[in-house]
Amino acid sequence: MYRPKKPFNTQFMILVPTIKNVNGKVVYNHPDTGDIINAAYTTFGGTESIVNGVYSVIDTGTVETWYRPDITSTTRLKREDGRIYDVEGDPENIEMRNQFLKIKVKCIGNG
Repeated sequence: MYRPKKPFNTQFMILVPTIKNVNGKVVYNHPDTGDIINAAYTTFGGTESIVNGVYSVIDTGTVETWYRPDITSTTRLKREDGRIYDVEGDPENIEMRNQFLKIKVKCIGNG
């Protein structure tokens, strides 16, 4: 049975978008506030990338938290210091037990 190794001591706000269809294109509108969850946030110094000869480090990380069905690939997470993260891909429902989620995130800026 899976148990997280780190305590859930980082607060995130869940920003669940409203979906609109504008001229045949799906547009996601994320709110400024939402439910607050506690999670374990781990970063590994970001992801190094070279695009067109330009070196950059993208702020990426992993979030582990209790299972929430409203956290999907369109959801954003806002950390307590104001940094906003996009959920990369679908969150992993660990062992399909609906108990814990593992989420890969990428920082998109400050709120």
